[in-house]
Amino acid sequence: MTFGHGMVVGKFYPPHAGHHHLVDTAAKACERVTVVVAPSRRESIGLDERIAWLREVHAGSPHVRFVGTWCDLPIDYDSDAVWAAHVAVFREAVGDSPVDAVFSSELYGTELARRFGAAHVAVDLPREALPVSGTGVRADPVAHWDFLAAPVRAWFVRRVVVVGAESTGTTTMARALARHYRLRGGVWARTRWVPEYGRELTERKLAALGPGADVFDVTWDRPDFVDVAHAQNAAEDAAAREGSPLLVCDTDAFATAIWEERYLGSTSEQVRAAARTPALYLLTDHVGVPFVDDGLRDGEHVRPWMTGRFRAALGAQGVPCQELTGSYRRRLADAIAACDALLDGGWGLADPLLPPVKG
Repeated sequence: MTFGHGMVVGKFYPPHAGHHHLVDTAAKACERVTVVVAPSRRESIGLDERIAWLREVHAGSPHVRFVGTWCDLPIDYDSDAVWAAHVAVFREAVGDSPVDAVFSSELYGTELARRFGAAHVAVDLPREALPVSGTGVRADPVAHWDFLAAPVRAWFVRRVVVVGAESTGTTTMARALARHYRLRGGVWARTRWVPEYGRELTERKLAALGPGADVFDVTWDRPDFVDVAHAQNAAEDAAAREGSPLLVCDTDAFATAIWEERYLGSTSEQVRAAARTPALYLLTDHVGVPFVDDGLRDGEHVRPWMTGRFRAALGAQGVPCQELTGSYRRRLADAIAACDALLDGGWGLADPLLPPVKG
């Protein structure tokens, strides 16, 4: 090891491959490293999330410590007072241990190291090894997708959930949407869809009843719906880490609560608590869609009620929702248009605090 105690300071807004290279470089050169994550409160990604992501990515370097601290101080590299205030924040985060080396990929690294009485180790200042920056990622996450680690990608993924009554084409639509985006190629080739866990559980329940049983013999209780909600969330989260910037889900925990109401007359607090907020819902109308009895369906008679219940519940959610009606071609075209509009809207992350413009 070249140094005893190394320090890395940054916003990590968000963490990307350049940051990880910086931390890894420090880890290889130091007996121990303190990474100070110091965002301002105006930023759009939580401090705890950034810390968790960094710890996951660098779990193989136990001698690297990640410390989070809010820093809402102005940025002015020409002000000694501002410099002193920032250094005080960083010193408090690092603790009493002296810093032997400051590792950075920024021009201010030399001055930061001087104020800590430490050596400065510049790491890929021109961004030649890894052409990525936090500014670039925030402006266009899609273009920088391969520079993001799995937990960061999962945060950026736009989750689209297809819901609807039985035999209204939710699975068909989820598959078709994912295929449409995969055919775009590039990063989109990884677009995934998440199947409905409740159907899998229905199949297992029916098989357990033995020969001669049909779907009308299957019973459901509260723990079943809690299991479905949590399993659906887990499958969705796993897919979000590995796919493209768009993830299509065939139902979700919110929809599970509607199905719980349909079978048991009410929804439980545990299932409601499992519901999350996606970027977009697509509701498949039952009108004009024949009911196909595939041996696992028992709700032809309640399809109108289910469609109306979904429509009312989604209207109360305040989440963007596109209702899909008409022919299959029209439904798919409307779904694609809604997803495209969602992606074209960008991510809208707040700008970090920036130094004053010199003029």
